[in-house]
Amino acid sequence: MRNYRVNVNGTEYEVSIEEIAASEVKAAPAKPTAPAPKAAPAAAGAGEKITAPMPGNILAVNVAAGQTVKSGDVLMILEAMKMENEIMAPKAGKVTSVTVSKGSTVATGDVLCTVE
Repeated sequence: MRNYRVNVNGTEYEVSIEEIAASEVKAAPAKPTAPAPKAAPAAAGAGEKITAPMPGNILAVNVAAGQTVKSGDVLMILEAMKMENEIMAPKAGKVTSVTVSKGSTVATGDVLCTVE
């Protein structure tokens, strides 16, 4: 048994800790876990949906359907909590659809555009 003195927020406590040998430690039985759900296969021609990370207002839309973008290009600007957030292309490709316009109000998870 080992005794320790611990100070927590200005209050002192005395703590006793018992040492045990590694052979005495019993592992808890493993709980079976459900397998992770598999992602649904993407339909042919279905692009990556770019969604709103938070609720806000669209200040600018810098792309149009049919436009080619590079990874990291700013697709649009979302204002949330008085801050302007750049929504960037996660990959290079072609914008297949834009579902919002300047001045639109969006909720978390709303699809902003699709990049194929």
